[in-house]
Amino acid sequence: MIISLINHTSDKIKDEEVQGVVRAINRQITEDFEPYWSLGATLRLEGKVGRQPDSQTVLDMRGDAVIYLWDGSDVPGALGYHDRNFNGIPYGFVFTDLVKEIGESWTVTLSHESLELIADPEANLLVQGPHPDPSQNKRTVFHWYEMCDAVQAQTYKIDEVDVSNFILPLYFTDRDEFEGRNDFLGRQYNGTKTLKSFGVSQGGYVGFFDPQTGNMDQYMERGDKIAAKRIELKMKAEGARRAVRYERFIGEKKGIKLAQQDQVLRGKKR
Repeated sequence: MIISLINHTSDKIKDEEVQGVVRAINRQITEDFEPYWSLGATLRLEGKVGRQPDSQTVLDMRGDAVIYLWDGSDVPGALGYHDRNFNGIPYGFVFTDLVKEIGESWTVTLSHESLELIADPEANLLVQGPHPDPSQNKRTVFHWYEMCDAVQAQTYKIDEVDVSNFILPLYFTDRDEFEGRNDFLGRQYNGTKTLKSFGVSQGGYVGFFDPQTGNMDQYMERGDKIAAKRIELKMKAEGARRAVRYERFIGEKKGIKLAQQDQVLRGKKR
């Protein structure tokens, strides 16, 4: 799998800088992610025709999927550009200005998006497991097949480039194995706690489909202000978020018109 990376940041982030980040993330994919998941890809910076996105040209995308570096938060324009040129191609966005509001390096978000795109390109895979809320964990729900959300506040460095932590296959097991590793870093928080199967670390959250309600939902630990802020800011990305694509998938199955559902999602409180 080749993931085309297209830099539409109006030269705010130079291609030379991006190339160094691409090299680090490709190392992460090959040396860290693929040995655990047996899923690989190559992230490749492509050229672009002109200084601004052009709806008449598709010469800047040659991979199996695409990620855009996009300055500002022009979500309708960004989605429109993708739909006009590459409709049906798996995609992701890194809105660099929104990333700044989260207080995260755009390199971490790019790492996050790359790993998510490798594992579930169409954002439509679900895994059966317990409800993430400990008070309801006897109920079964269907978790999104996301690699980084549960540990998204955790990062590490490769070649001095910040990249995202990610979960491991044992995370998607119905019970915790003794001393099993559920994420790459295995970092402790709140003293001695490490990530549990189908759980969340501090600053992270998980999304899931609840068959009891028939709706998608998201869970974070009670009082986790970091996770709450991340979700709030990510909502600004509206339809570009993978979360919305999961919810759209369920909406289509339920016969909900996408235009109506988008209005509901934009106004929905997390």
